Amino acid sequence: MAISLQKGQKVDLTKGNPGLSKLIIGLGWDTNKYDGRTDFDLDTAAFLLTETDKVSGEQDFVFYSNLKHASGGVIHLGDNRTGLGAGDDEQIKVDLSLIPDTIHKIDFTATIYEAETRRQNFGQVSNAYIRVFDELKKTELLRFDLGEDFSVETAVVVAEIYRSGPEWRFNAIGMGFQGGLKALATNFGITVA
Repeated sequence: MAISLQKGQKVDLTKGNPGLSKLIIGLGWDTNKYDGRTDFDLDTAAFLLTETDKVSGEQDFVFYSNLKHASGGVIHLGDNRTGLGAGDDEQIKVDLSLIPDTIHKIDFTATIYEAETRRQNFGQVSNAYIRVFDELKKTELLRFDLGEDFSVETAVVVAEIYRSGPEWRFNAIGMGFQGGLKALATNFGITVA
């Protein structure tokens, strides 16, 4: 049975799961009814971070326009532009055995595409979650439900996996940002035009 986490909770990922290396990170959400005329388009991304908590370059930012990290260790499985249907809305595959030693964390994020133009924010999003799935054993290991703590935020650092000695751990973050993808990318060391 999957472990259900609270915001700020950190748990071992690989220590209790010997041989675990192939993960699927699933993110899902629903949108509330609102008076806008455009649909919501939430986008997930992974930032592969060095010890400085920054990317070493744009190649360490995996998202809908860069679906695969050069190492092959992180692969975005595609952009879902509507979020309709049950289950994960977007997924990112992670192979821990392929992650370069220079990468110490992988942060998983969600942003609302053109949020400012469309006057949308995470206060209009419900049932958002992230889950970690063991791809080989086909079992859900853990899940973090974001709750509805957001009002004006247009980007969220949902969670991260990080190295702790030879092991990997999971951290349920749930931290919001204003300014969408640009603010998020800037936070992780990417210069956005």
